[in-house]
Amino acid sequence: MNSDSLEPGEFYHIFSRTIGSELLFRSDENYSFFLKKYLEHCGEQFSTFAYCLLPNHFHFLVQVKENTTSEQALPSISNFLNSYSKSYNKLYERHGGLFQRKFKRKQIAKDSYLSQVIIYIHQNPQKHWVNDDFRIWKEIFFISRIEFIQDYSSGKRICTRLVWGLRSISGKPSAKE
Repeated sequence: MNSDSLEPGEFYHIFSRTIGSELLFRSDENYSFFLKKYLEHCGEQFSTFAYCLLPNHFHFLVQVKENTTSEQALPSISNFLNSYSKSYNKLYERHGGLFQRKFKRKQIAKDSYLSQVIIYIHQNPQKHWVNDDFRIWKEIFFISRIEFIQDYSSGKRICTRLVWGLRSISGKPSAKE
């Protein structure tokens, strides 16, 4: 497997940050627009299990959908980031790149690492001193439990059940299954 690929059925931690001290989000509308662009460009290729948006960087925990090839998945992320950058530059009358280099990704091959990534993503606002308690950061979505079965014919894990929490605008948690 190529380390630059995004393989169908596999989980990845995808993240990127801005150049220098540039803000990625200057307003609440920027957060919403960023997610809109993400869904527009990446919604067909990825199932999103967690994300955290911070003032100068973001994290996504995704699984590449089985019907998506690496040749479709990689450009979708690049197109998403380029689209957001162009809109951001136009809105704020700036020029040049917004993000450092290419986006980064780490494949998640073990369930124990999957749990660590979920915790890392959700504690990120507190880690970067954006918030004293990561549980009240509004730009966060998380899965609190993922259940899998092993498909021995393909060797892949299949998600069978999700229990998730989502912060509402009021900051109060809600739960759905």
